[in-house]
Amino acid sequence: MAKTVANAPVTVVPGGDSYLNGMRTKELCSQALQARPDAELIELDATSADQYAFDEAVSPSLLSDTAVVKIINLQNADEKFAETLVSYTKQAAKDPNGSSIVICQHEGGVKGRKIIDQLTKAGARKVDVPDLKKPDAQLNFVLGEFEKRGRRVEPMAAQQLVSVLGGKTGELAAMCEQLCFDFEDNPIGLDRANQYLTANPQVTGFAVADKAVEGRTAEAIVMMRAAVEQGTDPIALIGALAMKLRTIAKASAVRAGTISQAEAKTNPWVLKNAMRQLGGWTSPGLAHCIRMLAWADEQSKTNGGDPMYALERCIEDISHKGR
Repeated sequence: MAKTVANAPVTVVPGGDSYLNGMRTKELCSQALQARPDAELIELDATSADQYAFDEAVSPSLLSDTAVVKIINLQNADEKFAETLVSYTKQAAKDPNGSSIVICQHEGGVKGRKIIDQLTKAGARKVDVPDLKKPDAQLNFVLGEFEKRGRRVEPMAAQQLVSVLGGKTGELAAMCEQLCFDFEDNPIGLDRANQYLTANPQVTGFAVADKAVEGRTAEAIVMMRAAVEQGTDPIALIGALAMKLRTIAKASAVRAGTISQAEAKTNPWVLKNAMRQLGGWTSPGLAHCIRMLAWADEQSKTNGGDPMYALERCIEDISHKGR
């Protein structure tokens, strides 16, 4: 890997997930420093740096003949800075081993897209990172985080992590690392994941919804009251209950052949779990409970409403499958 970096004097890391973009840039800088142990690391922010700062960074210094130059916010580079960087890329391509290594981080998007095209045409290497916008991509990321540590995670535990922290890749990665560090379980199960997620209202809502769907009315209501007393907004619990019912409705439609699994746009493991919870549900029952949740939502947002009473009514109706 070090040889590859040494032979690519200029690298661009454009867009994708911001956390993965930052981590990939950091890894490339580390690899470059391993390839050039005598080089010093210099960081420039293209938002404020000019072409003179760049020329100085890549030029020999008293400490080293070459440097590893990390450029962040490439999308904000002005025209002069961009021209200088492109010119350097063309020059460095002729003598890659004698040139400083430049690694550019670009946030993605339309802004500054032109400079990426100019650099790649001039000989720069482009390293893409995934965007992790889709739930399946986030789930694969979680599985990969455990796998690279030689550990496994149960499908429902992985899905719970994604459901709560999806879109916050840095927090998701930190949670995977913490679970692996704190527990020797292999695989890490749902209970372990929930130990660290119980402060999140969505997790509490999921737990309440599971109790209700299982018909354990009293336990669900006690859990709901405790959560509200500890500061959880009732509307967050209503949202989690609604999400649970939507998933059950999708599972019902898939089983009936009304829609395909792909059209359900739900993770296969979540859908499979919802399939197991379909017993006793009817279309009218589901429709009734969903209407009740809409009413509870209104009660939470209306002055004079009673969200606690509305939540209890919803839990009771869900526990009885809407009958």
